[in-house]
Amino acid sequence: MSLGGSIRSGIKWLLAGNVGIQITQFIFGIILARLLVPADFGLIVTIQIFTGFVGLVSGGGMGQALVRAKEATEHDFNVVFTAQLIIGAFVYLGFFFTAPLIADAFGNPLYTDLVRVSAISFLIRPFVNTRASWLHREMRFKQGAMIGLTSGILTGLASIAMANGGMGVWSLTLSGILGSLISLLMLDRVTTRRPSLIFSMATIRKFGAYGLKVSLNDLASYFTKQVSNTIISRVSGPSSVGLFNKGESLAWLPFSTVSASVYDAVFRAMAKVQDNPDQTKYLFFRMMSLMTLYTLPLYVGLAWMAEPFMLFVYGEKWLPAADPLRIVSLAGLFICIGHPCGAVLAAQNRLGREVWVHISQGVIVAIGCYFGLKAWGVAGAALGVFLGIAYSTPVMYYLATRCFPASLADLGRALAPGLKLNALLLVALAILHSLLPAGMRENHPALYIIAAGGGAGLIYAAAFLFFPSASLLVEAQRWRKLLRLAQ
Repeated sequence: MSLGGSIRSGIKWLLAGNVGIQITQFIFGIILARLLVPADFGLIVTIQIFTGFVGLVSGGGMGQALVRAKEATEHDFNVVFTAQLIIGAFVYLGFFFTAPLIADAFGNPLYTDLVRVSAISFLIRPFVNTRASWLHREMRFKQGAMIGLTSGILTGLASIAMANGGMGVWSLTLSGILGSLISLLMLDRVTTRRPSLIFSMATIRKFGAYGLKVSLNDLASYFTKQVSNTIISRVSGPSSVGLFNKGESLAWLPFSTVSASVYDAVFRAMAKVQDNPDQTKYLFFRMMSLMTLYTLPLYVGLAWMAEPFMLFVYGEKWLPAADPLRIVSLAGLFICIGHPCGAVLAAQNRLGREVWVHISQGVIVAIGCYFGLKAWGVAGAALGVFLGIAYSTPVMYYLATRCFPASLADLGRALAPGLKLNALLLVALAILHSLLPAGMRENHPALYIIAAGGGAGLIYAAAFLFFPSASLLVEAQRWRKLLRLAQ
């Protein structure tokens, strides 16, 4: 299969899997939000600040190094597995003994047991990660997508059953560990990898050099994402964290569903052609065009529908989360530009430069979040996140385009088709809003979402399918052919 065919096939399966996962998680999230209270989610978010941070270190970035490498043998995979298992064991022991200190820091003894149980995942991750890296390297995205979807469904059902049984925050904690075990069992059936304990310092150095850059970059990115939760947790408590995190996580749904699918396939393709700047440039701008076409309208819709969406789906107690949802969604265009930049820097082994971007972005988010929270509550905290994204995007674009010759005209050509369609979407939303009865948005949020959102979405789809720009003509023809086959 050609490189382009591999990318399209990979994106198709990754997108199908991610969409399925996000839909099921969304449905399960609605049910859990009805069964639990914001404070339960806030407790988990606070724990994840610590476990997520250490989790990025425990992997050492060597899994991504295996994916990027031009050659990776069975011996290499086993050495990476051994190193990750040793690190995971030390991490678990560290969390076990420091859990009481975390509980004292946040003034809640429940954190002691929650941290210790959550840390069990570090003993499971090495078995999952090396198998998943092997599938990614082989571009067997279909199997990975099916495993992720199946694991997500079973994990969600288990969490709902436990929440309905009155287990509260433990339903979220235990279901996460169960999900890791399910993924491991399924990966074991579809991969030929049977990890063995082999230690080689030379191999660790070989993959650790790139892995260290990945880890540092992930840590800096994680700091940027979690600094807002940390500040809100310390200043306003678990309930505010739960509200903010619900809104912000929903705003990132287009990213985790569509953008992540494109990224995984394109990153592997960019790694294959890392010595060819022309092909890298083509993949970069093509990825950007597809993200503005498929992802940006989701951001526009979420920003417009934030209040009726939260009111209808989650209920009135979650309505304050609409502000973070709308404000972070407004950064959609920046995300559509910045994410392809990250793929280029990762494929070109220039992650060291990205680290400093994330660190400075985190400082901006921290300052904006703290003062914004004091002035406007969770909406002000979300404004800090927006400012951080708006700052990092042009810097990331500058760094990425140092890898190949590019001009502002190239950027304009990549963005113009999607921006025109999204401008049409905004006009359609405004017109439909003006035609609908006054008060429908507040009093009948479900009908408003269907009428305004559904109508504008149909207009957007029709414009793309039947009146595409020249650069999107092939993409539109592919969809028209697919729809005719479906009929």
